[in-house]
Amino acid sequence: MREFKGRVIAPGTVTAEAVVSHSGLNTLASFQKALQFGDKKATCGDQNNPDLFGKQMAGKALCLPQTIGSTTGGLVLYCACSMHRQPACMLFSQPIDSLAAAGAVLADVWLDDVTMPVIDSLGDEFLSYVKDGMTITVKEDGMIIVE
Repeated sequence: MREFKGRVIAPGTVTAEAVVSHSGLNTLASFQKALQFGDKKATCGDQNNPDLFGKQMAGKALCLPQTIGSTTGGLVLYCACSMHRQPACMLFSQPIDSLAAAGAVLADVWLDDVTMPVIDSLGDEFLSYVKDGMTITVKEDGMIIVE
């Protein structure tokens, strides 16, 4: 078991299974099937991300360095939340970009029935340590417990 402390972008507490990417998450490519074609498991459709491609993201602790892609990133995250196809949480080793942060914050503020804690600045050691299938617990103060 290890603990990591990050900066809270969207608050909340959750325990979920980790799904890990060592490259950036292209939000549009990754969530397109979930948003357009009714994939409730939010299976990652980004063929350029071998760590995530074909894996379920909905309800998982999505561990990644950063997001990449177009200016639609925040809207994609917000839409995934509004359709209940969001990850259980998003955990970033690096500082989150402003567009992804905006989507997470808007979902937190505007959607009453959705929780998706987002923590950033967890450090490279976090991403080196966490593996697919590990249990992640997110605390309200930005503490992450990896088991």
